[in-house]
Amino acid sequence: MCLLLGATGVGKSLLVKRLQKLSSQDGKGDLGDPPPTRPTVGTDLTDITVHRKITIRELGGCMGPIWSSYYGNCRSLLFMIDASNPTQLSASCVQLLGLLSAEPLAEASVLILFNKTDLPCYMTIEEMKSLTRLPDIIACAKQDITVAEVSARTGTGLAGVLRWLQGTHGGSR
Repeated sequence: MCLLLGATGVGKSLLVKRLQKLSSQDGKGDLGDPPPTRPTVGTDLTDITVHRKITIRELGGCMGPIWSSYYGNCRSLLFMIDASNPTQLSASCVQLLGLLSAEPLAEASVLILFNKTDLPCYMTIEEMKSLTRLPDIIACAKQDITVAEVSARTGTGLAGVLRWLQGTHGGSR
């Protein structure tokens, strides 16, 4: 199981739809226009196939207080941050620290996704790392943590997310 978490409006639902389409095209090809999405109320399960089936459980951002109810059987964690919303960054950092300190997630591989890099007002990865003190967080975490810049809308960086999921969930590289 892969958990997909992040604040409301960071692009989790669009990411899942794009990954599903990309995986059906073996990581290649044009994704076309972004499909419509609505905020996730509750939880949503989506299977993608990257040499094997991987189930992604997306939890709505408003469910943050009860995310811990879903940590069981979590092999990997996708944590999404809106790179175009500096006012949300500190709250996302607090959420991330809570996830990394949760004992049931101690063995999970973590991919931090800075999304919405296609928008003109996005912060660079260097700015976000500095503001969140991400190097310090990574140094103190028990988990194996990877960081990536993506755009769920344009598809930029999503092939790398599929490769990470494949490597994390035991598919051939």
